[in-house]
Amino acid sequence: MEANANVLLIRLKSIGDILFTLPAVHRVREAFPEGRISFLVSKEYAPLLEGFRDVDAIIALDRARFRHPNPGVIIAEAFSLLRQLRRPKSSLAIDFQGYGETALLTWWSGAAQRWGNVYRPGRKWAYTRGVNRDPGQHPPEGFLALLDACGLPAAPIRNQFTLPARAVEEARRFFQDRGLDPARPTLFVQPFTSSPHKDWPLDRYLATAGCWQRRGWQILFGGGPAEQAALEPARQAGFAVSAGAPLLLTAGLMKHSTLMIGGDTGLLHLAVAMDKRVVMLNLPGSAHPFQHPDWAITQANGQPLATITTDEVNAACARAFVEVGVRGR
Repeated sequence: MEANANVLLIRLKSIGDILFTLPAVHRVREAFPEGRISFLVSKEYAPLLEGFRDVDAIIALDRARFRHPNPGVIIAEAFSLLRQLRRPKSSLAIDFQGYGETALLTWWSGAAQRWGNVYRPGRKWAYTRGVNRDPGQHPPEGFLALLDACGLPAAPIRNQFTLPARAVEEARRFFQDRGLDPARPTLFVQPFTSSPHKDWPLDRYLATAGCWQRRGWQILFGGGPAEQAALEPARQAGFAVSAGAPLLLTAGLMKHSTLMIGGDTGLLHLAVAMDKRVVMLNLPGSAHPFQHPDWAITQANGQPLATITTDEVNAACARAFVEVGVRGR
């Protein structure tokens, strides 16, 4: 394929899994320095792609329209998507998800070369090169292995999310409006994940936050729109809370913070891609911070996360603060 080839990348969801494609996206750009790279993603995650500097065009799939009660709306949306996938026609389509719908969309793109992760053998028909997924690999490593198996040239591994300047400025104003100083050490706490069994108890996070607040650190609790009520105890304790903030604003808040703590959740993986230090509380088999497995506290022997003590987490935070050159009172 030529250096100026049109390349279509596909990963519909979710925040962490889309971020895990970032090293592979960098590598695709290295292979096609003059090419046009488009990325198909679910509409609700499209803002995340603004930080993928190597992506030229974002194709947002509005999945809700495919559930519309009017068949005419579904047909119109399908033809609109088909036009976007085929104009301009791609030389290469890479499916980083490997689900039935993404396999179909890869085939539907009409690309001459179609590569994909294969979860089930019956989906291989959609690809010219289908590579069986290895569930034991860290997801970014699995995506890079897919490119290896399909013959894409090797390149240095990069994992760089570039936050738009407007999000950085909006986050700075958020800090100031809540009496926080972006120049002071700040601990960003992300207590909830998409799976409750991966959550460390909120009262432990509150205890940890209180410990570091007493040592002179600013505290900011983050969360999604659905977690605003669950974070009421953090508000009642006097901590700043950003639950419900748009995705890129939340990224900006983490960018202005010194350290992030939380579970295996997309926002912490986003922080890692912005070169921010994190402390991640993991169950065995969870995805550790890419290229930094030592940044995770992983519970062993099938024990719940609740058996991790606040002393363990505070000690990990202390080590992290020293690494980034910050000391408390």
